[in-house]
Amino acid sequence: MDGAAILFILAVAGVASICLFALKGLLDQVPDVIDSAGKARDAWHRFKKPEGQPRADNEEPPAAA
Repeated sequence: MDGAAILFILAVAGVASICLFALKGLLDQVPDVIDSAGKARDAWHRFKKPEGQPRADNEEPPAAA
């Protein structure tokens, strides 16, 4: 009976360790995913913006000649 309890404790510790390792790997990828989503959003806005408008919000429109 004592051997079974020790094996159970080791099994639970092993599963917890694997879960924490997988969670750490997932959380390490979150900043890259957020950066990629921001780049995709910016590219989409550039794609949808008509060509006659200036590229940045703080730029003045071109002066009439």
